[in-house]
Amino acid sequence: MTTRYTPPTNDPWKGLRGVMAGTMILEVIVVILAFPIVWRLGDGLTWLSGGYLTLVVIAMILAAGMQGRPYAITLDLALQVVLIAGGIFHWSIAVVGVVFGSVWLYIRYIKADVEKRVERGMLPGQEPIE
Repeated sequence: MTTRYTPPTNDPWKGLRGVMAGTMILEVIVVILAFPIVWRLGDGLTWLSGGYLTLVVIAMILAAGMQGRPYAITLDLALQVVLIAGGIFHWSIAVVGVVFGSVWLYIRYIKADVEKRVERGMLPGQEPIE
């Protein structure tokens, strides 16, 4: 028989959602800063590369507002794959995708760890339910 525990006194998901939204906004800023790199160092900013980067930025801004949804981590990781594919325009875009992909994988690990701790009753304020 598994022991059930009361919810933690502080909502651990509220803080994680904030970290996730902040990380996504930071990534948006970094991708916006990639525009001049593609323009100057790449093959130039064409309608295809500019449109691609613009759509990725818009998708990331929308994703930043959806961090409370159950599929948020999956969406964030999918956006990293899309960003890495942007390496066809300039390698620096793929590097941004790999770096932030690593960050999102670590956030996914943290989320899984917090879920285990909640389940085991290891967070502050959790008591066994009798």
